[in-house]
Amino acid sequence: MSDPAEQVRVADADGVRTITIDRPEARNAMTLAMRERIAELFTGAGENDGIDVVVITGADPSFSAGADIKEIRAPGGLPKRLDPTVAVRACPKPTIAAVNGVCVTGALELALACDLIVASERARFGDTHAKAGLMPGWGMSAALPAAVGRRKAVELSLTGTLVDAPEALRIGLVNHVVPHDALLPRTYELAQSIRANDQDAVRRQVDLFRRTQRLPFGDALRLERDAADAWRARDGEAGNP
Repeated sequence: MSDPAEQVRVADADGVRTITIDRPEARNAMTLAMRERIAELFTGAGENDGIDVVVITGADPSFSAGADIKEIRAPGGLPKRLDPTVAVRACPKPTIAAVNGVCVTGALELALACDLIVASERARFGDTHAKAGLMPGWGMSAALPAAVGRRKAVELSLTGTLVDAPEALRIGLVNHVVPHDALLPRTYELAQSIRANDQDAVRRQVDLFRRTQRLPFGDALRLERDAADAWRARDGEAGNP
């Protein structure tokens, strides 16, 4: 069995951790060991004072085909089915998915768990759980409707249709679509724009956006006001907007 450290590469530079899923011969399908490694890297980034932003991408030509179906369906199955999106959502630092190619099923759930998605013009997105005879378990039924709306999410999941990068941008699935060679430069540009701001404020807002994502407006507003009060109390301020 290949070393997951070789199949999930990591590089830290200029306050940004870049995680690369590197198993191109299998469309970057993620084995259990790879998913554990991805989770460890996101968790470690959250605990590392030198990291402000985490980027995840894939080795060309795919972002990822999701969990390794052959491993899941092997005789005896898996001892556990680790969900890497838990670690992504728990990471207190902003997270960006740089999607360079096909991104389906569990990989789409992984990208949706990130705060921002930047897509190459070559990217393709889809939920193929139904085609594969599987049920989603990493947040698809909550995260996809939050991104594109319930009706579009149901259509994508039930038909297994793949959408290209321009369509993904049109329906609100991604933030930006860029030429393939500009994917990582544009992603790092966004990361450095984030790093240029007050990191305590950035991380508090990341937490706030995640917590209010599916709340009714009134509840979300109260949560925001509580967060603003806590911020002012931290600095002993009389009250800023």
